[in-house]
Amino acid sequence: MKKGLMTLFITALALVATWSVAGDDKEIKIKTSAVCEMCKERIERNLSYEKGVKEATLDVKTKVVTIKYNPKKTDVAKLKANISKTGYDADDVVADETGYKKLPGCCKKDSPMHHDH
Repeated sequence: MKKGLMTLFITALALVATWSVAGDDKEIKIKTSAVCEMCKERIERNLSYEKGVKEATLDVKTKVVTIKYNPKKTDVAKLKANISKTGYDADDVVADETGYKKLPGCCKKDSPMHHDH
């Protein structure tokens, strides 16, 4: 009986510890070079694989991605590197050339279809 109570107590303690850690999450907004819904899906998906990322939402109109993350597991430099490797600019970090070349034509920032004629 005592062993069962101890297990229950440890489980409850672990849950409380998990809840308190969630309150330490941070949020950052990063300007990208995304241009369409495909870009949005690609950036959000790749960020979701980044360790410590809780949520990533890109606003296509403003090109800004809002990321909620655990600062104990990742940092801003890693988040920007993730976006860059995906092929997009991330604030002052220019898109990685290899990632950029893999993007479909409609997702490339210098595509003629995105310039006003």
